[in-house]
Amino acid sequence: MEVLHNPVSRLLTGLQAGADIPLRLQLWNGMRHDLGSHPSVTVNVLSPAALRYFVPPSLDNLAEGYVNGHFDVDGLAADIVAAATGLARVGVPMQGKFGRLFSALSHDRTKDAHAIEHHYDVSNDFYRLWLDKAMVYSCAYFPSQTESLGQAQIAKLDHILNKLMLKPGERLLDIGCGWGALALRAAQKYGARVVGITLSKNQHALACERVAQAGLGNQVEIRLQDYRDVSARDGQFDKITSVGMFEHVGLNHLEAYFGKINSLLKDDGLVLNHGITSTDPDSGGTPLGAASFIEKYVFPNGELPHISLALKAIQGAGLEALDVECLRRHYARTLACWSENYEQHSEAIRALVSETTYRVWRIYLAGCAHAFEQNWVSLYQVLACKAGTSKALNPTPWSRAYMYR
Repeated sequence: MEVLHNPVSRLLTGLQAGADIPLRLQLWNGMRHDLGSHPSVTVNVLSPAALRYFVPPSLDNLAEGYVNGHFDVDGLAADIVAAATGLARVGVPMQGKFGRLFSALSHDRTKDAHAIEHHYDVSNDFYRLWLDKAMVYSCAYFPSQTESLGQAQIAKLDHILNKLMLKPGERLLDIGCGWGALALRAAQKYGARVVGITLSKNQHALACERVAQAGLGNQVEIRLQDYRDVSARDGQFDKITSVGMFEHVGLNHLEAYFGKINSLLKDDGLVLNHGITSTDPDSGGTPLGAASFIEKYVFPNGELPHISLALKAIQGAGLEALDVECLRRHYARTLACWSENYEQHSEAIRALVSETTYRVWRIYLAGCAHAFEQNWVSLYQVLACKAGTSKALNPTPWSRAYMYR
């Protein structure tokens, strides 16, 4: 390693700060600086100006520099995120603006529609390259830890529908139906009649196509619709699912969201909410600056409540939580699978999207896997019915054994 000259030397030596981070900085002038004894990741810094993204080395600063091409990074995505986190832990405080701040955002129909379009309408072909065959874009379920991604996604769909005790002929409302996997499963295996709603034009088009191909047009209806516009004219539903949806609702709107669900649910019905949560009791964002990057590039207007806030909103909306299950480890594995698929199909993905989009999603998937592993975020399934003293409101058995048939 050549000797570096001030002020660059002071900056890079300060970054090391006694930590053993498996990271090599390769500078524009050919000089390099190792921050650990066995670097598995190399950052190719393309100009002196790029060093500003290391001051401080927060996760949003580092991601910003990478996705906008100010430096290139060699290494596996998971190793890149781990090294970046190590760097951030050395140079960034876990409090203040880099800590887990609560910041409720404003939400309305236009903002929510644009947020959904930004996240889900990259292209169907883009998602098809790294999701499973059924294109399920939510946490999978690995009950024996030996399932493939595809098997685990089917297991997740069945886990949800078994918890709901879905029966032939029942009406199911699937809020945020994605590309229709759960709606199709509910109709094909369980014999339900399903209404699926989404705000994504791309998801709507493909889901409708898949319903037609399956010959289920008389059993499944896919709508391009806001959940707030499902009205009393649609009647009430026996069962309601919300999978990966309430993250878009907003912290200040959760009770209204669950209140809407309550109004659409029959008195003896069941609802299952499957969603990502903050592990901060105050519903703060992910630490070390990661939340800023996600808000700007991937998930605008997304907000994660702590599970306690979600349960408070459910209760406040007149529902009773019957079962609460944490699937944090399952989502860490799901995201690791997605990230590995993404790496394996990098050339095909680059041919579909811009280099910036490719880099954003590469870091996002690996970063989210890391966040779930570190317990920065979690995921819960909450099963609920209408609250009250009448036995008729709760149709579930006294044992949970039925969920695992």
